[in-house]
Amino acid sequence: MIKVVAFDINDTEKLKYALAIRREVFVKEQGVEKSLEQDNLEDTAQHYLAYYHDLAVGTARWRVTENGIKFERFAVLHDYRNKKIGQALLDSAIFDAKILGKTIYLHAQKSAVNFYLRNGFSPIGEPYFEAGIEHITMNWFEDLF
Repeated sequence: MIKVVAFDINDTEKLKYALAIRREVFVKEQGVEKSLEQDNLEDTAQHYLAYYHDLAVGTARWRVTENGIKFERFAVLHDYRNKKIGQALLDSAIFDAKILGKTIYLHAQKSAVNFYLRNGFSPIGEPYFEAGIEHITMNWFEDLF
């Protein structure tokens, strides 16, 4: 069973789990610099934690920027991928963010582009490297769903 919970910076217990998941996925697995992974924007973001049978295994966040709502830091622990946890995180984030009526966008890692394409995101511009990983900016278009 998958459950996704939204939280903010004040819930230090959930934030601890989210940061641990991100550290495992981005820093240890993908080799992203720790200083790039955790930034000074945590307090401006809406955070999510995904539980699989009561175990915290995935996380994501979004925040309002000058370009709209930016989805970021989607991460699922390796052993829990392909169990619809990423889908549950994305669905929860879209449900909450679309109410604000702003453009929803993200910087997708190349390996995740097809996942986002299946969920109504379209590539914008050319691929680029961010934190040493190939990305492409994608916008979400609600009218596709």
